[in-house]
Amino acid sequence: MINCRTALFLSTGIAALLASAPALAAQQAAGEGQPPAAEAPSTAEGQEEGGDLIVVTAQKRTQVLIDVPQSITVVSGATLENQQATNFQDYLKLVPGLQLDQSNPGEGRLILRGLNTGGVASTVAVYLDETPFGSSTGLVNGGVLAGDFDTFDVARIEVLRGPQGTLYGASSLGGLLKFVTNEPDTTKVEARGRVALEDTKGGDLSYRGNAVINVPLSDTIAFRASGTYRKEGGFIDSNGDSFVTPIDTVVTSDDKNNINSVKSYGGRASLLFKPSDVFDLRLSAYLQNIRTKSPTIVESDPDTLESLYGGPTQHRFAEPYGDLDYRVYNGLLNYDLGFGTLTSSTSYSKQDQTRRQDLTFNLSWLIELFSGVPNELVLDQKTNNKKFTQEIRLTSHDNDRFEWLVGGYYTHEDGLIFQEYNTLAPHTNTEITTPLGVLAQVSLDSKYKEIAGFANATVHLSQQFHLDFGGRYSHNKQDAAQTGFGALVGGLPINTDLHSSDNVFTYSVAPRYEINDHASVYARVAKGYRPGGPNVLPPNPPAGLPSTFDPDTATTYEVGFKGETADRKASLDVAIYHISWNDIQLVTSINNFGLNINGGNAKSDGAEFTATWRPIRGLSTSINGAYTNARLADDLPPVGGQVAAFDGDRLPFTPKFSLGVNADYNWSLSGTTEAYVGGSLRALSKQTADYDADFFEANDHHRKIDGYSVVDLRGGVNFGSFSVEAYAKNLFDAHGRTSTVGPNANGAPIYPNGAIGTGVIRPRTIGLSLTASY
Repeated sequence: MINCRTALFLSTGIAALLASAPALAAQQAAGEGQPPAAEAPSTAEGQEEGGDLIVVTAQKRTQVLIDVPQSITVVSGATLENQQATNFQDYLKLVPGLQLDQSNPGEGRLILRGLNTGGVASTVAVYLDETPFGSSTGLVNGGVLAGDFDTFDVARIEVLRGPQGTLYGASSLGGLLKFVTNEPDTTKVEARGRVALEDTKGGDLSYRGNAVINVPLSDTIAFRASGTYRKEGGFIDSNGDSFVTPIDTVVTSDDKNNINSVKSYGGRASLLFKPSDVFDLRLSAYLQNIRTKSPTIVESDPDTLESLYGGPTQHRFAEPYGDLDYRVYNGLLNYDLGFGTLTSSTSYSKQDQTRRQDLTFNLSWLIELFSGVPNELVLDQKTNNKKFTQEIRLTSHDNDRFEWLVGGYYTHEDGLIFQEYNTLAPHTNTEITTPLGVLAQVSLDSKYKEIAGFANATVHLSQQFHLDFGGRYSHNKQDAAQTGFGALVGGLPINTDLHSSDNVFTYSVAPRYEINDHASVYARVAKGYRPGGPNVLPPNPPAGLPSTFDPDTATTYEVGFKGETADRKASLDVAIYHISWNDIQLVTSINNFGLNINGGNAKSDGAEFTATWRPIRGLSTSINGAYTNARLADDLPPVGGQVAAFDGDRLPFTPKFSLGVNADYNWSLSGTTEAYVGGSLRALSKQTADYDADFFEANDHHRKIDGYSVVDLRGGVNFGSFSVEAYAKNLFDAHGRTSTVGPNANGAPIYPNGAIGTGVIRPRTIGLSLTASY
């Protein structure tokens, strides 16, 4: 997943190091004032429980889920807590068609309906309430840094599949994942705390604590604050072996256990001012820090992807780390003008990453060859994104004839990727200087500005037939500047005047027919896009190399059915779709230097379903599944090397079949005391790994990741204001793979003995949690 590529150049007689993708190695290859949804602790896909209707804000107005003419999954906050789900990996089983390409916590690529070729810009937008989070551009690694927010005190998660270009704009061509937080409540005092302890097979203990408090300050003002702390013990060991490099230099890795521990901590505060029924103002602040040690990668056989050395291990020479900080601030105002509601959302967010990658086995021997100094080589990198957004929209009141929404959107982003190669004294973290001096320092500064106007309307042509349609016009402008210096980057051009601009129109049309009060069918055609941008060119670029890359677009054609029984004990949601993905953005390599280009086309055909059944009181069951046939429609262009993939090849990290099964049963023990038991299954068929041209040329096929199944169990007793829960995740210790990390762009291996790295899911974990509430 996170493929920090390293390129080699010859400069002034010295082999120079330079990162790629797309301009540097730093560029890793890669709510809101509405009523909360009804809690559905067992109906993970957000269907009705006990007669309560699920409310969503997917179309930027409050609607009942069954009335929205598109494919949506809603996961309630109660379900997330019930299943001990705190991050992406935990709730994938609840969302049909959602996949994750990940090799380290906080560094993940979300994939919906198979739209993935490994580029550095995102295809799935992430929102925290009304705030779009993460970079819109392909120059700040937005595709591999999706906001993995902690889910404590979240009202629900809404996942919208297919292009969402009309209402959500850039980088939502695959879909949208939206976190809807609980807003302050002016009517009651609430306090709740939770602690948990976990034991992972072969690893250290993990623990976490969460707390939330809600305090009405008056009849019109309320304050809500929550805090989280999570420590996940490592389970991957480092081999303490010695290896001979190509120049007969001996390097030795350390010998330590459980090196991939993770800490995540932060909090959220929100103040609500609601003086009347026609006006409310909510101010929110959110912060989260994620601290990782070694990546969640094990060394694996390059052909079979089986773990080497008898267990989850990696060779670590220098000590890597990753620090990732989220900051989100939002002011949300709603004012009822009588004929409609005016909404203003002002946001400022930051995403700062500092990471160190161990390149000792890969390239330290080369530094020693030219400097004579034994060393451990590391790549230190900063990836920063600052984003200001302003959205204003006017939404009509509910009407049985015609409903409308119009709005405007503005965003300004400042991005930075800075990296440098540093040499360390062997077996220490002490930096040393070689006779080569500064090896390499390269940076890419970028600015992204976008202004857009959008409108959406629903015409109720009759009591049964409804037509939803909308459009959005977006204009963006980008500027970038590359600088670099050091003994090993003499051939790097200084580019301080890089520009691009795009003008894109996206749309959606969705007729819906109500069969009766409990069932409807719909069709939807929608278009989404991902912005293009300027390219940072390599030294001595070949003729005809593009100075910019264009937007890519996706158009979906979808039909679906949503229905429930009259007593709401059973429901079914089915969607069938075809997606045409054009001018795909790709990362390629020229002279071992990565840059963005537009490739050919791809297409994805599939179906998704969610079914729930509550046959008796206390028993809730659900099953969801997806069939996804996502493949290239053209050969990838052979720019700078051989073709890596061909017409008909499946897109990476998209299983053709995925299945999720959930069941929970709760019953009364005595008085207010209740007990519950439950279980979940997530099953995936085999997947294609990241494209690797050298592997394909040698084997005439792509690497395949075997299918796997994960079983979770849970149970507990609720005493009213106090509860205790026990759970097991990955009960049968499945060895699922979540990413592949091959050689760097220079072709030299990162790991000894020809191994590649594979991201892995957490082994069997047994846990106990305690919750107290007031």
